[in-house]
Amino acid sequence: MKKVLITGGAGFIGSHMSRNLLEKGYEVTSLDNFYTGNKRNISDLIGNPNFTFLMHDVTIPFDGYFDEIYNLACPASSLHYQRDPIKTSKSSVLGILNVMDLATKTNAKVLHASTSEIYGDPLEHPQTERYWGNVNILGPRSCYDESKRMAETFCSDYFHHHGLDVRVIRIFNTFGPNIEKNDGRVISNFINQALSGEDITLYGDGMQTRSFQYVDDLIEGINGYMGLDQGSLNNSLKNEGWFNIPVLNLGNPSEISIKSLAEKILDLIPDSNSDIIFNGLPKDDPKKRRPDITLAQKILNWNPKISLEEGLQKTIQYFKEFN
Repeated sequence: MKKVLITGGAGFIGSHMSRNLLEKGYEVTSLDNFYTGNKRNISDLIGNPNFTFLMHDVTIPFDGYFDEIYNLACPASSLHYQRDPIKTSKSSVLGILNVMDLATKTNAKVLHASTSEIYGDPLEHPQTERYWGNVNILGPRSCYDESKRMAETFCSDYFHHHGLDVRVIRIFNTFGPNIEKNDGRVISNFINQALSGEDITLYGDGMQTRSFQYVDDLIEGINGYMGLDQGSLNNSLKNEGWFNIPVLNLGNPSEISIKSLAEKILDLIPDSNSDIIFNGLPKDDPKKRRPDITLAQKILNWNPKISLEEGLQKTIQYFKEFN
């Protein structure tokens, strides 16, 4: 039985990952300090003999023996990561160092969750893994963008200098059940506003675009990526002319404007009496965001399966039941 550690295991993605790996027969330790995670997300797992919850801050070193470590710990919504930017940077940078030091001791395979935010307000569209990004290092979003970029640097250093089996995913906008009601992400904001009859707030003219993937598709991509043995992965990357650290975009390339997203959510909640209103665009807010997933398609034979509308219906139902 594989023993795995999931940092941020009570968070949105971490709780889905915990549940999925338990269903696969893994022994799962979930580490979280509930800064943005929620005990409710894992309450049904408590009591499972193969599940252990560890109340701990990822910035503080920890110990244990694990075959695999999934590093998902870091505030991920702008509302949360801008609330305490220094804490955000520490979570990302100190967190990855603690994960890597532990993995080096036990020769664990590491999956590090990076983000599409490392591309900043991109000048290249769609964004490939080779794109270096366009990030304001002194802006309000830089605590997250730059610390995630630094974490990828540490992944690369441990990969090259310690031979650690580390895989990096750059996650594009992901949604689904277990998103916190007030986490500030665009889909949760719009659903909450529509359900409560509040005006749906758009920033700028609403023509900025995003690409949204349902969480189940992300989990499937992670499983496929971690399921590849290191030799096969390295050979696949070399065949694609990619000789650096294994990095994959995981996201849905279907692009939609924020205004169209708001309209779609209102269509799915027909009894809402919300109107759409417009406010000023926040500083450094990306104008476009869409992943190029060619590499994941070739290496993993992976494609998102769940449409935006289907995913929104499931998420709206979750919000009606649990929020």
